[in-house]
Amino acid sequence: MLPSNRVTLITLGVADIHASARFYAGRGWVPYPASPDGLTLFQMQGAALALFSRAELAADQNRAEGDLGTGAMTLAQNCEDVEPVDAVFQAALDAGATELKRPGKAVWGGYSGYFADPDGHVWEIAHNPGWPLSPNGALTLP
Repeated sequence: MLPSNRVTLITLGVADIHASARFYAGRGWVPYPASPDGLTLFQMQGAALALFSRAELAADQNRAEGDLGTGAMTLAQNCEDVEPVDAVFQAALDAGATELKRPGKAVWGGYSGYFADPDGHVWEIAHNPGWPLSPNGALTLP
């Protein structure tokens, strides 16, 4: 039997691991103290975020670094209400993110905004009233 559908690790290729780690730490994320050399890990609910050199990630994938691209996907963090969206978004800007779209009412009935981290990875911070979160913040589609 195959494992159920899940994502357990998200790896972002970054230009400067230390600068990117400072950005995520500036958003309140806590680096995993036992991260191996050349990698910075952050524990998330049921998964981990890894920061890895773009050049080393490309080599590991057997691709040219220019083939990796950025921004063609979105990482998202859903919040339990509208107010936390604004707070999380502002914390990201304060940590060095680039504003792409200020949070506001979304055409799908929620509230969301977009920013890019220092390496251009796009994040959406959103509240979707049709997707209630569990007490621990986990999303289960209704």
